[in-house]
Amino acid sequence: MKVIVTGAGGLIGSQASNHYLSHGHEVYGVENNMRSLFFGKKGDVTKTLQSVSSHSNFTHIDVDIRDRGAIESAISRTKPDVIIHTAAQPSHDKAADIPYLDFETNAVGTLNLLESTRQHAPGCVFIHVSTNKVYGDAPNNLPIVEKDTRYDFDERLIANYTGASYSGISEKFSIDNSMHSLFGASKLAADVLAQEYGKYFEMNVGIFRGGCLTGPQHAGVELHGFLSYIVQCALRGNHYNIFGYKGKQVRDQIHCSDVISCFDRFVEDPKMGEVYNLGGGRENAASVLEVVDMIEDISGKRLNFTLTDAARKGDHICYMTDMRKYSEHYTGWEKTYSLKDIIEEMVDREEKNV
Repeated sequence: MKVIVTGAGGLIGSQASNHYLSHGHEVYGVENNMRSLFFGKKGDVTKTLQSVSSHSNFTHIDVDIRDRGAIESAISRTKPDVIIHTAAQPSHDKAADIPYLDFETNAVGTLNLLESTRQHAPGCVFIHVSTNKVYGDAPNNLPIVEKDTRYDFDERLIANYTGASYSGISEKFSIDNSMHSLFGASKLAADVLAQEYGKYFEMNVGIFRGGCLTGPQHAGVELHGFLSYIVQCALRGNHYNIFGYKGKQVRDQIHCSDVISCFDRFVEDPKMGEVYNLGGGRENAASVLEVVDMIEDISGKRLNFTLTDAARKGDHICYMTDMRKYSEHYTGWEKTYSLKDIIEEMVDREEKNV
């Protein structure tokens, strides 16, 4: 099988590449290290890409997904069976400083890939990695209660809202009438394009709206990759800023290995333009304050942090993923990493690198 992975040096891209390489497939990694442009030296993925490139069945394609001609050439030449599209400008905050680059990368780059696939590999299974930011800040309008260390959904009232339950946010939740950030808007454009290519052109396209996708090789920075970055700061003795909500804002985490297992099931039984929310769910959810305590319990290192009053614009107060739709379509799938497992693995890797 031939697999194209865009963003092959990133967290999900490298995990997907290594997965398919280990199963003997040909992998073509599209990667031009744009993360170093977005985030500077700390976002550089060169080492990760070098590791992936050590496999004999890996071919590096050093092109920008914004380059329509180069993308068309790559897809027409390789005729892939699967495309895992992870390449993106991934920062909620950074997008406001680079609006053209953000939209061209996230929306236009996705269009280039979809149209080239339609023209040259129409039977290909195309997986588009979207984001929960397509829902904007609308989750903040759900009934939320404040507890000692976290915010949480109000179990009594939340069932009255379409697309929301105590389990989390489902695919039926509205993508309209909220503030998305420019990143959320560009990813929403790509999300809808991917749906349309699946439904209108009857292509095997799956859209996975990821929340906090994470893992030990994540090159976390302040503006992206919360869990990776906070573990780095704690173990290296660096200061960490918590932006707003008293540090009680809640995120659910899913390990990159579990993400790829989701993709694998879709590749085996693809759908046309289907959307799935992707995250750790309530059982893998924690507030920033709770994560700080977990890191200390595991590593013995206490994070040096400052609580600031100003929250990031459009940031979620409480977000958990309802994955019941995916579980119904792909019975038997289960997460293999708990939140504790994820943090322990990150701490172990960081201790070896410090």
